[in-house]
Amino acid sequence: MSKSYYSLGLMSGTSGDGVDASIIQSDGDTQYKVIFDKYFKYTQDIYKNIHNLKDKINNSKDLSNLSKEIQLLEKEITLFHAKAVNEIITESKPNIDFIGFHGQTIFHNAKEKISKQLGNGKLLSRLTKKTVIYDFRQNDLKNGGQGAPLTAIFHKLLTYKHKIETPLIFLNIGGVANLTNIDHLDNICAWDVGPGNCLIDQWIRFNSEKRYDQDGKIASSGKINKIVLNSALENYLEINSSDDQPKSYDVKDFDLSFVRGLSLEDGAATLTEYTSEILTTKLKNTLVGSKSIVVTGGGRKNNFLIRSIRKKIKIPVLLIDDYGIDGDFIESQAFAYLAIRSFLNLPISYTETTGVAKPCTGGVIARS
Repeated sequence: MSKSYYSLGLMSGTSGDGVDASIIQSDGDTQYKVIFDKYFKYTQDIYKNIHNLKDKINNSKDLSNLSKEIQLLEKEITLFHAKAVNEIITESKPNIDFIGFHGQTIFHNAKEKISKQLGNGKLLSRLTKKTVIYDFRQNDLKNGGQGAPLTAIFHKLLTYKHKIETPLIFLNIGGVANLTNIDHLDNICAWDVGPGNCLIDQWIRFNSEKRYDQDGKIASSGKINKIVLNSALENYLEINSSDDQPKSYDVKDFDLSFVRGLSLEDGAATLTEYTSEILTTKLKNTLVGSKSIVVTGGGRKNNFLIRSIRKKIKIPVLLIDDYGIDGDFIESQAFAYLAIRSFLNLPISYTETTGVAKPCTGGVIARS
């Protein structure tokens, strides 16, 4: 039997509201057991600072122009993670071998080979006295990949562990949505498919005191503006029709200006339907032979969005939670798993998942 490790994964998604933390026990291959899951909510100041900074960054030059502000926020975010980790270490029984530190994404552009996640792995290692694996996307970008999505190999492990019937599609609705297609031979391919929660979250944040549309209640109380929707979809398809291969997206690749002037409720309804149309169009081109779609990510909780997707898709659209899996911690568990694979120099990305030239590992290792 191969050696098993305890790994702590830390994930802060595009919502920027907090950190998901998970301890798993795994050999980095087929063994996998969840030991611990916990959510740590960012302070209001950190939340505001993240979104204020992200709103200022429109291109890679802004990373340089805002370098001082970025460094200050990176230290603040790293200290928050360190406090969470030390609390977990105090509470948890197993001795943690590694920390998989994703950090807070503020900019992603595969063409320029830039993917910036705020998080100082060396500082986190010093503060926690643990080996930290971080900066997972750089090696993929250097080897011709898109740098995303990285969770496909973990989706495959979930399928194996929980005996989920294949062929199937995992649809991960985070800020950006991506899918993992697993065929009947357990081969995987993955790519970003379009906006997930990002436009809806931005609309709610800009037009109310709420951070997101909980359960899709705001959208469900509004009316979809069909004229605005159809025009926006035509424009989106025209811009993206020239894409001859899958690509990764940044939240700044999508623009919500077309709903300007609508009420909070009607804007949320129209944006949610816009998101649904883009996702289902991409899904329909991938569905051949799939028995089901399994939805992960925060977007699975948006009932208005999920109902809309189900109306358009003929095969079952299930939630990851339907399999007894806590969908809130899929990505934190994934980066705990990727940390082990990185430490063992095993691949975390493949030609079929990120477009990388050949299977490659990733992650920078910082030792205390």
